[in-house]
Amino acid sequence: MRYIGAHVSASGGVENAPLNAQKIGANAFALFVKNQRQWSAKPLSDESIKNFKLNCEIAKISPKHILPHDSYLINLGHFDEIKREQSLNAFIDEINRVSLLGLELLNFHPGSHLNEIDKTACLDLIADSLNTALKRTNGVKLVIENTAGQGSNLGYEFSQIAYLIDKVNDKSRIGVCIDTCHLFAAGYDFRDAKSYAKTMSEFDAVIGREFLMAMHLNDTKFGLNSRKDRHESIGKGHLGLEAFSHIIKDERTAQIPLILETIDESIWADEIALLRSFE
Repeated sequence: MRYIGAHVSASGGVENAPLNAQKIGANAFALFVKNQRQWSAKPLSDESIKNFKLNCEIAKISPKHILPHDSYLINLGHFDEIKREQSLNAFIDEINRVSLLGLELLNFHPGSHLNEIDKTACLDLIADSLNTALKRTNGVKLVIENTAGQGSNLGYEFSQIAYLIDKVNDKSRIGVCIDTCHLFAAGYDFRDAKSYAKTMSEFDAVIGREFLMAMHLNDTKFGLNSRKDRHESIGKGHLGLEAFSHIIKDERTAQIPLILETIDESIWADEIALLRSFE
């Protein structure tokens, strides 16, 4: 059995997310633990924390299959020290919120050079930020999401992600989430058995399969190496159904959360059922 869900709404409180996941037949889910477009938020209440844990039990979804996502505002590689510190503090706050909810993972985008510094300098700043965040927190594993390479975003090449992992002092608290739309947009093909095997073998060789902690399952509106981050419903984009069947059948995905971020939430239940049909 695969652990498949979607990035569900936490509107009205984080405690609502597990129930929203249950409604679509999910046994995994993602959520924001605070407003993703604001720097600050009031602390999680004891009641919200208690009810979140209770509702996870009601929905029969384990903490290890829940993938919180950090704020879109955070840039751990910002060239400006003050703005980077703001991002770091917000990131640490998110880690602490995840910990209070009894969760194990926090998914994040690595960062952007904003055309102000070179890629390696930015990666070094991201790594420094990660080491600081790990030093100031406990328990939660930080999960790097690959990007599409749109704009000045880093993390679109396996080698860039491997560079960050190599620089992180505590390897036990770092991992990777593969976003399928981003992967294809960055130039990695996996639409048939041969290309899937090649791309995943490269992931294993460059990054290491032991670091794969989650996947975002999204089709894409644009073609291979487009560098455009535009999600599409499963089977309705340039990836097609075969790509997702290989993912579901892959032993690497047996125990990790597989999360939809597709564009039409009204068919998430259908997409989950479709993905399960590949098992």
